[in-house]
Amino acid sequence: MTEQHWELADEDATRAFGAQFAHALNSGLVIYLRGELGAGKTSFARALLTALGVGERIKSPTYSLVEGYQSKDGRPAWHLDLYRIADPGELEWLGLDALSDPEAVVLVEWPERGKGALPTPDVEAHLSYSGGGRHARLQAKTPRGEQALARLD
Repeated sequence: MTEQHWELADEDATRAFGAQFAHALNSGLVIYLRGELGAGKTSFARALLTALGVGERIKSPTYSLVEGYQSKDGRPAWHLDLYRIADPGELEWLGLDALSDPEAVVLVEWPERGKGALPTPDVEAHLSYSGGGRHARLQAKTPRGEQALARLD
């Protein structure tokens, strides 16, 4: 599957990259966001959701675990932060069946903590520190992910 690498100078560049990625989507997509604390996962997610036209304040789901939105074209969008989850069984009460909507954009931070309870990712975004900035490595995991990365070029 396709893999792309991007050097991001700072948080502004991370946000710009999230917005750019949003414009590469023409349908729903499940995106796993991986990386250390502070590597830019939430900044990327917020920028992507804003670029999709979510008209409300985009809150970090650190304590609520999941926040739901609607894009300007009517697609559902979900942002999950599973950092505080100790066991995937804890996710049962969240109603994650809504995440399987093929038109939904689903962004999952710390997906390893929800292993087995989450939809399969179309794209995995690995964000890491690189010098004074960040590095993004995107891996397509499905044909839909391949299409999104091809449009990102």
